[in-house]
Amino acid sequence: MPSPYPGMDPYLEAHWGDIHQSLIIYARDTLQAQLPKALRARVEERVYVHYDDMLRRTVVPDIRIRERPGDQPTSPQTGSGPTPATVVADSPIADSIVITVDHEPISESFIEIIEAGGGRLVTTIEVISPANKLKGEGKKLYRKKQREMKHAGVNIVEIDLLRQGNWVLVAPRDCVPQSHREPYRVSVWRSKCPEECELYRASFRERLPVIRIPLRPSDTEVKLDLQALIDRCYTNGAYDDLDYSQEPDPPLSRSDQAWSHEWLSKQGKRK
Repeated sequence: MPSPYPGMDPYLEAHWGDIHQSLIIYARDTLQAQLPKALRARVEERVYVHYDDMLRRTVVPDIRIRERPGDQPTSPQTGSGPTPATVVADSPIADSIVITVDHEPISESFIEIIEAGGGRLVTTIEVISPANKLKGEGKKLYRKKQREMKHAGVNIVEIDLLRQGNWVLVAPRDCVPQSHREPYRVSVWRSKCPEECELYRASFRERLPVIRIPLRPSDTEVKLDLQALIDRCYTNGAYDDLDYSQEPDPPLSRSDQAWSHEWLSKQGKRK
């Protein structure tokens, strides 16, 4: 079952870890089939440690302890029966020490189009993550990579399908007309035209764009259908269980909330 939205589904942003990885792989596969024989699309990864509290991270525990509504506090099990092996009520707590540990490294995937045989880097394709847009090490490293790629003459494609965070695209926000200040955005910077940056409209109100991916000056540019990729993420990820009766996280603007409510009602996702 496809998403009820004609474009980007804002409810998918809350599951960005899965969506981001899937987008990268599906985009790599789509591009691979179109590239000239001399070029290859490869998934690469950068790793860093983030210390900023502004980055919201999800930790999945191996064991969960939940409180159910209506439950009352209870005392440890007593009586003549055997004590469960996992509960030793009368045993003293063992001595322990506290040590300092490093933050868990964060990894981000992206796509590079390179010349076959380990040749030069032609184009880098970034699917923007929250760490790129929020204050901290991730944003610093992303800005550093932008500068290095531009200096090296590498084409830069940036796909931003997240409403949370700051503007980080190569295209300056102040130069973007109001008609293209949608919740989502795609930027394409070509090394052969360093003074220009192509910007695509992207929204949940209309189909996501088919964008052009620049290669070497002598190559014909290839296409990437973003809506087809998002639809594939939604279907293969089995996101038909999303609860559309609640507002997405982060919340939409007031005008977008009104449009979304009306649209979801027409699709039978809200009363």
